[in-house]
Amino acid sequence: MEKEKLKEFANQAKADLIGIASIDRFKEIDKQHNPESIFPEVKSVIVIGKRITRGALRGIEEGTQFGLYNLYGYQWLNNRILALTTFKISEFLEDNGYEAVPLPDIPHQIPPMGISVKKGKPAPNVLIDIEDAAVRAGLGEIGFCGVFLTEEFGPRQRFQIILTDAEIEPDEIKKENICDLCKKCAKICPLGAIDEKEKEIEICGKKMIIAEINYELCKKCKNGAFPNMYYESERPDRISALCSRTCLAHLEENKKIKNLFNEKFRKRPVWKIDKSGEIIEGD
Repeated sequence: MEKEKLKEFANQAKADLIGIASIDRFKEIDKQHNPESIFPEVKSVIVIGKRITRGALRGIEEGTQFGLYNLYGYQWLNNRILALTTFKISEFLEDNGYEAVPLPDIPHQIPPMGISVKKGKPAPNVLIDIEDAAVRAGLGEIGFCGVFLTEEFGPRQRFQIILTDAEIEPDEIKKENICDLCKKCAKICPLGAIDEKEKEIEICGKKMIIAEINYELCKKCKNGAFPNMYYESERPDRISALCSRTCLAHLEENKKIKNLFNEKFRKRPVWKIDKSGEIIEGD
């Protein structure tokens, strides 16, 4: 399959981002999270992205409207809008004779919910770490705040995956850093959930500095975090939380991302609520 032909169709199908990784980039991943466990003949892992419009974050930034983000930035975007794009691209691959397995962004931390059907096979359900896959597909990096960043939209996107037996030229791993380690995300968190102490992770040769994050505190966040839609006991969605919105404001102000606007994102002092529910003075 020609990469340009695929990307041209993905653009027609309204994908904002598309990255391709060859399956050999996943060779060290354990069976419980490896694409080959789902589709042993897979040759390419395609990561599809749709932007979260900046306006979907506006109501949360102002502290006045949370529902529109929950729909247009989270649930509908994941389960309807992005899912349709992913399915259309899957159809395109299958119309060209290649099998295509679409996968949603279900948290890979969810434990198996079945028993192995054969000795040596992982238990169902095998779940892929979608942010890990997006790094391997050359779409960006995991920032200090633990949220995926792209050079196009910063933290503003959702991903799904297609596994295919089409052999497609992989994209290069992103070399340039998007996160500049300003650590404003940690400084502004009213729950103290983000530790400024650094740790290094490496994915497919790309090294990234991230924070130690207390996700149990994140679950108590009243500053724009949402419970995980698939598994409430798992990590919450933090793209609209104060930490990620602060990251977005910083990246835009410093022109670290491409999708910029006529007016700055943060126009007023931030609002903050601590873990007891008390309003604390904004910055």
